[in-house]
Amino acid sequence: MKKHIAVLPGDGIGPEIIAQAVRVLDAVAERFGHEFEYEYASIGACAIDECGEPYPEATHDVCMNADAILFGAIGDPKYDRDPSAKVRPEQGLLKMRKTLGLYANIRPVKPYDSLLSASPLKNELVAGSDFVVVRELTGGIYFGEPRGRNEAGDKAFDSCVYSKAEIESVAHVAFGYARRRRGKVTLVDKANVLATSRLWRETVTAIHKAEYPDIALDFMYVDNAAMKMVSNPRDFDVILTENMFGDILSDVSGVINGSIGLLPSASFGDSRALFEPIHGSYPQAAGKDIANPIATILSAAMMLEDSFGLSQEAAVISEACADAIAKGIITEDIRPSSPYGTKTVGSYIAEYILQG
Repeated sequence: MKKHIAVLPGDGIGPEIIAQAVRVLDAVAERFGHEFEYEYASIGACAIDECGEPYPEATHDVCMNADAILFGAIGDPKYDRDPSAKVRPEQGLLKMRKTLGLYANIRPVKPYDSLLSASPLKNELVAGSDFVVVRELTGGIYFGEPRGRNEAGDKAFDSCVYSKAEIESVAHVAFGYARRRRGKVTLVDKANVLATSRLWRETVTAIHKAEYPDIALDFMYVDNAAMKMVSNPRDFDVILTENMFGDILSDVSGVINGSIGLLPSASFGDSRALFEPIHGSYPQAAGKDIANPIATILSAAMMLEDSFGLSQEAAVISEACADAIAKGIITEDIRPSSPYGTKTVGSYIAEYILQG
């Protein structure tokens, strides 16, 4: 199989973790007789430095011409320290999601038995957890208009806007996942306060009744969901939620695995798919060979399975990652005393795949 992959390393640790994911993909290609072509493009702070735009038109063209997109991370401290900056790296991520129509973000959470002790939660609470967060990605408060500040600058406002059509699109994705899993969807919202959340409940309830009566559907306020995620995560199967709530909850889920550096994700539209780790650019670690590449490598595995239909190859990557974790070949975010760095972990996983 021959596939063309857009590679967007981004900022901070992005280039380092992407390099290891590409190394693993090359190992898969060699073992299974595939050909993966990579086309690199800039996004985020590095793109601003190059051309003044966080998501340049040239990068968009690369993404549109690719079979799938592999993305690292964006963010730079110089923009975090300057709240008045009108052009910011994060705008590139939002623009990319919107222009590519990536409306559904999928974040699986399933802790490794060998790493249960790495979670700050009690082992008996974490063991057996296996759920997926399905987050709407192109609507809500991150994209709502109007937004801004008053003339005096002492008040700011953002708008949270959702349409029925936006909710329907991502709801179908969540119910589809539930049919392939344990048959339960939990809609997380704040319907006791927010009008948009009440529209979510109405729309999801109608879709459930009309098309997915075989799936169990329940509802949970976001504050209760956050509490339950750390007190009884085994109760969840598929979590369906809006953009900002999903952003927060999927990061909270990192505590279950013991490190946010282990969590992959995929973002889907009707014609494009992007794969990325859920963590940020971690600029403090950039260039130090300490960043965990496993979430990015597992994101590449999701790409092979979900975009290219290569289930066996994806399973081999997952097996290699599990073996590295079980043998303690992990970075310091999981075990502070670990002597292994980003490159060593990536090399071990790639070599495991090649050895068959």
